[in-house]
Amino acid sequence: MSKATVIAVANQKGGVGKSTSVFCLGAGLAREGKKVLLVDVDPQGDLTKMLGQRAPHELPITLSNLLNDIVSDLDDPGSQTNAAIQHHAEGFDFIPANRSLSAVEVNLVNVMARETVLRRLLDTVKAGYDYVLLDCRPSLGMLVINALSAADQVLIPVQADYLAAEGMTELIGTVQSIKRQINPKLKVGGVFLTMANETNFRRDIVQSVKETYGKHLPVLNTVIPTTVRLAEVSTADKSIFKHDPRGKAAEAYAKLTKEVMAGERQRKRSSEIAR
Repeated sequence: MSKATVIAVANQKGGVGKSTSVFCLGAGLAREGKKVLLVDVDPQGDLTKMLGQRAPHELPITLSNLLNDIVSDLDDPGSQTNAAIQHHAEGFDFIPANRSLSAVEVNLVNVMARETVLRRLLDTVKAGYDYVLLDCRPSLGMLVINALSAADQVLIPVQADYLAAEGMTELIGTVQSIKRQINPKLKVGGVFLTMANETNFRRDIVQSVKETYGKHLPVLNTVIPTTVRLAEVSTADKSIFKHDPRGKAAEAYAKLTKEVMAGERQRKRSSEIAR
């Protein structure tokens, strides 16, 4: 069985469409016949709520329990892990999160090898999947460091305005630091623009991002538009592919899905050649 590709979707700025993108990309990959696991790594639990769990604080087992099991070095964390993994009607699995994850993040400071707790958890489950997508909280704290330490690549959604684009520098610095010190395989899989309007301003932003980062980072061709129907995904309990299948946003996320898959095929070919 081929090894799963772990993708962290991260940006320390909130409100850029991370959770929506994880949901829609996960659904898109499942539509392509891939086995997909989404992991909510944000104590706010926005992804968990989008996936139909409106009261995540009432869930008996979430990511918090699984990470605590890893920290406690239990001999068999598998039974609780199986109980935590839920299945979504659109063909993928997910591990929910709630506010108890904040306490886990605080406690990780005193844990041995604290940056790799999430990686150790994913190592117990990822063999059954083609893709694992990590929805990161909007910060550069210990949970995000754990996600980047566990990932093969990071996708960075950036809101289509100049200030948001300029704010990526700190995240890129964190990625480079983790690559040097903890996870040498980590790569930036791509930067993609979200919440874009159909204007000349949008084209200026796309050009600006490519000029600013394109020499050092892959800037994906897909641009996610801002639409009312996409905004409704957060409360619709279904991805854009089910909520508005013929809309511009569904078309954009289908393109993003194919672009991510093509990038992964290229990455695997390059690594095979390197061997």
